[in-house]
Amino acid sequence: MTERAAEPELPEELAEEHPDAVPGAGLRVLHRVVMPGERDFDVLKLYVDGNAVFGRRTADLKSAAEQVLAEQDGGAVRAATYRPASQDDSAEIIGRRSLVVPSGTRVSFCTYFNAFPAGYWRRWSTVENVRLRVRVRGEATILIYRSTGKGHLERIKSLHIDSDSSVEENIDLPLAPFIDGGWYWFDLVADGRTAVLDSADWCAATDRTEPGTATIGITTFNRPKFCVEQLTALAAAGDVLDVVDEIVVVDQGTDRVEDHPDFPAAQEALGDRLRVIDQANLGGSGGFARVMHETVESGRSTYALLLDDDVILEPEGILRSATFADLARGPMLVGGHMLDLYNRSVLHVFGETVARYRWWMVPAPHTELSHDLAANPLRHTPWLHRRADVEYNAWWMCLIPVEVIRKIGLSLPFFIKWDDIEYGLRAKAAGIPTVSLPGAAVWHVPWHSKDVMTDWQAYFTERNRIVTALLYSPYERGGNMLKESLFITIKHALAMQYSTAELMLLAIEDALKGPEDLHPSIITKMGELRELRAGFVDAQAKPDLDEFPAVRRRKPPRKGRDVVPPKNRRAMFQTAILGAARQVKPVGPYPKTHPEALVPHVDQTWWLLTKFNSALVSSADGTKVSWYQRDPQRFWSLVRRASALHAHLGKDWAVLSRRYRDALPGLTSQEEWRETFEKARRRQ
Repeated sequence: MTERAAEPELPEELAEEHPDAVPGAGLRVLHRVVMPGERDFDVLKLYVDGNAVFGRRTADLKSAAEQVLAEQDGGAVRAATYRPASQDDSAEIIGRRSLVVPSGTRVSFCTYFNAFPAGYWRRWSTVENVRLRVRVRGEATILIYRSTGKGHLERIKSLHIDSDSSVEENIDLPLAPFIDGGWYWFDLVADGRTAVLDSADWCAATDRTEPGTATIGITTFNRPKFCVEQLTALAAAGDVLDVVDEIVVVDQGTDRVEDHPDFPAAQEALGDRLRVIDQANLGGSGGFARVMHETVESGRSTYALLLDDDVILEPEGILRSATFADLARGPMLVGGHMLDLYNRSVLHVFGETVARYRWWMVPAPHTELSHDLAANPLRHTPWLHRRADVEYNAWWMCLIPVEVIRKIGLSLPFFIKWDDIEYGLRAKAAGIPTVSLPGAAVWHVPWHSKDVMTDWQAYFTERNRIVTALLYSPYERGGNMLKESLFITIKHALAMQYSTAELMLLAIEDALKGPEDLHPSIITKMGELRELRAGFVDAQAKPDLDEFPAVRRRKPPRKGRDVVPPKNRRAMFQTAILGAARQVKPVGPYPKTHPEALVPHVDQTWWLLTKFNSALVSSADGTKVSWYQRDPQRFWSLVRRASALHAHLGKDWAVLSRRYRDALPGLTSQEEWRETFEKARRRQ
């Protein structure tokens, strides 16, 4: 028997007719409520808000639930009285979509993966009403809530269920109030005896009943273990694979995926859905361009879904992003968020855009980096309720319609860095938006664990930033970008990071060559960068501090003073000027035989390093150390060349901009990429 609890009269905007009254419409699931796929306690708060534990997992969920019910209710079929919850009571997860809530306990699905991001569906989709469909047994009260774009919470509806068998309830809700953002969710309270949530999902009536399908593309380089684990996880994703035509792995490494001992099992599980393409290393842009190319050529899929090889995917995001794209108002790129692989409750990136005057990637307005959802959940974080509009989504997870690829082309031949940003800006210029969809996400290595701004990647970051600005910057000579680039180059030189400064200058030289250099250099550039870095002491790293001489200073710091950070902009400039003035003085022999300081990566700032003649500096991942050594002659050479190259780039900006814009269609075409793939062929 089902009883509805007394509740206040609904506001007029909530008293909508059933959406499936539309002729020819069918009901599509938009967003399923799911539990963690693995027994990972660090991610629980992303799925369930409240006390929850991992219970018994079995193929027979009904038997598991009955066993839990018998234990929770003392073996009786029905509990006669309400039992208040104790502090130790926890909901027990018994399946991917099911959990048991003991008497007196309350759980909420106001969580990252299980709340419904109504604001995004309101803005970008054709859906006007959403239906919450829940299947529950036992005795429970279901409380339905919504939030506004300001983060204010409102209870919308409640209903009571008391039944020994599973009962399905359908609650229709409008999307009209969510123009600025907001979410729907529900709480489940076992307010008499134990309750079981068998399943729940958010649905909508639509005439777009035929789901689109995707080709998943993974680009990998010498990460066979990570890649095979991802393939194994995809193979176990169940009905998620119903929308997957093919999984294409573009293997560009020497430590090959197919040689990993666990690959045969993954291959057998995926069957003819899996294809491995072996090609020379063309970086992320070359690998993902190959995925785009193969997806278009095969003609099977509606979408190409790009995935990094070093991520852990929540498979439900595949369904959610494909369904969102199916029901979008027009073609769009649908991206997933980035969670921290090492601190798994942390939402590392929620959305990104480009700061036009600086021409640098920044968090989307009103969003924050590295937000811990376990400490500050969705319910208590107002900024998460405001819709975040983005200009691109990184290719750790990004779904691109095939019709968009046909319209605007493949990736630019950038190797790595800025390829995903440029593609999002190119799509935007063609009237195609990008949406970073909440509830679709991967766990990825955070940026603070990589030396992306000082190692070989500094070259691609600088060159591709310049090329992208030449293509899309609305400001003359890129706004403040050139001045900022010059300052960054000088800061690296002041910090004794001479290899990094040299890479940045090479990047400017190559950008000045024009668009004709991009495709040929994508095959050869990495070898050139390795050779260049081999000539710099600061680019040579060792795994153990004991491999270096002992840290000693010929003279102690003056009056025992520690180095302190500049307090303001003026002090920052004074520090830079004094650091440059020090470069007039020669370096004595002692700092070349003994480093003067040991600098942990967290303290690796230019203003600190400029105070030393030499220092041991650790890497971002903590696995190795480099010996930085001051070289005045090299410093002044870098400063002179940096000034000249930045002036040259500013002088030629307008001409270069036209050249790159005119060349863009050819650079991103199937035909030109096909020639590059042929040159990069190894073995098929």
